[in-house]
Amino acid sequence: MSHLKNTGFADRISSQQEAKKAMLAKFKAKPTVQDPDFDKREEQRAAELEAVRAARAEAKEKARLEAVARQEAIMAVKRAERKERKQVEAAEMRIRKEEKAQARDELRALGKTSNSKADRAHQWASLWGN
Repeated sequence: MSHLKNTGFADRISSQQEAKKAMLAKFKAKPTVQDPDFDKREEQRAAELEAVRAARAEAKEKARLEAVARQEAIMAVKRAERKERKQVEAAEMRIRKEEKAQARDELRALGKTSNSKADRAHQWASLWGN
């Protein structure tokens, strides 16, 4: 029976090589069909990505500008408060100076009109609330 199958060493080696080739051919990558819009889709994805990046950058810049505007508004309010406070302090200082000058003038007037030191001291004390 072995004669009928013709199974010599060379035949077995060649049939093994053919089986191996068939097995490898089964796992070999088949040629794929290239999508004609592949490049267009890549460009579209790139454009979408760029648009998203630009939108994010714009939002970030807008937020930064708003923060700067808020800081400037806060600083303007502080400057206005400081200016108003200085004006009030200046007005109070003028009033104190005028009161002091008026008291000094009254003391001078007392010194000229009153003859006794005790009268002048008494009047001077009453001016200052003592």
